Amino acid sequence: MNPKVSDFGLARAFGGDQSSAKTRRVVGTYGYMSPEYAIDGRFSIKSDVFSFGVMVLEILSGKSNRRFHHPDHYFNLLGHAWTLWTEGKACELLDPLVDGSFPMSEVLRCIQIGLLCVQKYPEDRPTMSTVLLMLISETILLSQPKEPGFYIERKTSDANYMLAQSNEMTISQLEAR
Repeated sequence: MNPKVSDFGLARAFGGDQSSAKTRRVVGTYGYMSPEYAIDGRFSIKSDVFSFGVMVLEILSGKSNRRFHHPDHYFNLLGHAWTLWTEGKACELLDPLVDGSFPMSEVLRCIQIGLLCVQKYPEDRPTMSTVLLMLISETILLSQPKEPGFYIERKTSDANYMLAQSNEMTISQLEAR
């Protein structure tokens, strides 16, 4: 197993017969890490599926998961997408710059696939090969997504802090392994 998305190149090499692992030190990019990896250090082939789902929703909305802000609530992008989905307003997630460029049925299908990928529990997420089939074939029926991981509202002060920090510079401290 060789996870690639949630940590953007920081993955360790694992044997081809491994389907999951546990680390002592969690490294990666917050906002893309699956809940089981961020909280417990457990990752699997479904961890990358979660990260891919975040990227799908970011591409469709034109917004970053971590820096997402909405005037009516303090959810991240995943929470916002889920709220719109459950209210039957998922089409409102689409970036206004591309609205009308694609058939709305395809947009809604991609949103549904993104939400299937970011479901809270790994066993509920599809595999990447299934995601690929869902993306290339409109005849595959999709199940209804369940609540995404990290579906919690941030406190007002947390959201305001994130907005204030959107153009921050980060400094990484290198540490030998």
